[in-house]
Amino acid sequence: MKLKVLPPTLRKNNRYLTLDIKSTFPISKDELVNIIWDVCMRFQGECMTSNFNLWVMKFYEIEKTDEYIRYKSIVRCQRDFTENVRSSLALTYKYNGKAISITTIGISGTIKASQKFI
Repeated sequence: MKLKVLPPTLRKNNRYLTLDIKSTFPISKDELVNIIWDVCMRFQGECMTSNFNLWVMKFYEIEKTDEYIRYKSIVRCQRDFTENVRSSLALTYKYNGKAISITTIGISGTIKASQKFI
């Protein structure tokens, strides 16, 4: 028996956050996932974070200087929890004892629209 696809009216509405990340150490996509989940769990709690439906869609390295490495990323979250995710990410300043800064550049309803911020 073939699985049925949910109609658009029953699907969860997503928003895509475009993030600007500056760190003093190199980051991979997997490490970014760990950073985001760790920060959200510490600030919002396990129960609340499970509702966020977080997913890292795209991850780019933009520039590398002597002081820091700059990345941009697109992260998906559920529409009702965008402000919670943004506030959690704004509180990030260290990971494993090394400096990191995550700021939200823009929010959009599609990946294509969020790529305009990159």
